[in-house]
Parts: sequence; structure tokens; C-alpha cells
Amino acid sequence: MNTLKPITLLYFASLAEQAGCDSETLNIDANTSLTELYTTLKAKHNFKQSPSQLRIAINDNFCDWQSEIQAGDSIAFIPPVAGG
Repeated sequence: MNTLKPITLLYFASLAEQAGCDSETLNIDANTSLTELYTTLKAKHNFKQSPSQLRIAINDNFCDWQSEIQAGDSIAFIPPVAGG
């Protein structure tokens, strides 16, 4: 039996523009990795960035692509931001 867990996704800058929203809630498979999640989202929203171009934060703490996703997590995908 597949167990689903709810998560909140936050998008910033160009990712928010490409997704047409700055957040969404999904139920994902309990064994989904961050890489698998981003691959799914990239196809869904036609994201241009590769994982190597992004920073990830879970519950407001930066993490790496190997971090585990827990039910109720808030996951932010943060693209590089140009500034001056």
C-alpha cells in the first residue's frame, strides 16, 4: 500500500513565474526523494533550471538533495537571483 504524505511547495523568482504561483500543496508518495519531486515538478511546470542550479530549503533550513522529506514539510526551491 502506498502511503501519501502532504507537503507544501514554495517557489521563488523565475520558478514562481514559470509555475504561475508561489506555492502549492501536494500529496506525494512516502518514498519520494527531492530529486524525484523536482523532476515531476519540472515536467508539470516546464521549469528551465536543473537541480544543480537550485538551492533547497526544508522548513526554512537549507539542505541538500539527499535530505528526506517528511509529512507536513514546507519545501522551497530557490533559483539563483541576480541583484545589484
